[in-house]
Amino acid sequence: MQQSSFGEALARLWPDADRVVPGLRAGMIAAAPAAFGRYHIDTTLLVVHVMAQISHECGAGREVVENLNYTAERMMQVWPSRFRTLASAAPYAHDPRGLANKVYNGRMGNAPGSDDGWNFRGRGAAQTTGREGYARLAKATGLDLVSHPELVNDPRHFLLCGVADFVACGCLPFAQADDLVGVTRRLNGGTIGLAQRRAWLARWKAALGDVPVVGSPSLVPEAQTHASPQPPASAPSSAQPQPSRLHTFIAALAAVLKRS
Repeated sequence: MQQSSFGEALARLWPDADRVVPGLRAGMIAAAPAAFGRYHIDTTLLVVHVMAQISHECGAGREVVENLNYTAERMMQVWPSRFRTLASAAPYAHDPRGLANKVYNGRMGNAPGSDDGWNFRGRGAAQTTGREGYARLAKATGLDLVSHPELVNDPRHFLLCGVADFVACGCLPFAQADDLVGVTRRLNGGTIGLAQRRAWLARWKAALGDVPVVGSPSLVPEAQTHASPQPPASAPSSAQPQPSRLHTFIAALAAVLKRS
């Protein structure tokens, strides 16, 4: 990884990030050494997979809070089992709080009849959703995200929360194998937005360099998907990334900060 390439790539690929959260990019650059180091994201390949996923999830910093301002027709498309008729959807049209509580309460740790659906709607780099998701992330980061869920969008914590969610979902073994489909399934629960995620991965690989673009390999066997999210002891030689030592990466980020 060339010196200062992360900061330069972030500025180029996330040009509008500071419009929604002022200072977001500077905060991410400042936090990157500790955030990546804490979770052993110490190769270019792992960095590009993390950044590709969060670039898609939060729209490169433009969509850091879930937009729940839907028409009745759109609600029927997004939640067909919950809204089978226009009449059932109409009361929640253009009512983000009411819609969040309707579709999210009673699951993901959200209490029925509460404001949990709204309070724990999707936010942050990885669009963390649900009381359970925020509680899991709070345990991983040490931040009081249950009492203060808005902290996931604080520039000081934004990248850390995104990386922690990536790791907690079990994405690391798939990222180590350069398996975009496997990473996406672990983070997303399916393959929604796969084409866009693939495009982001290509952009980050091109921006940071030294990582060969290869075809998506077969998924890691299902039996391994519930294992501790650590890179496999030995990966196929074709999927091995070129190592980039963490101290070199940290020096690169420090160079960006000195020039900013």
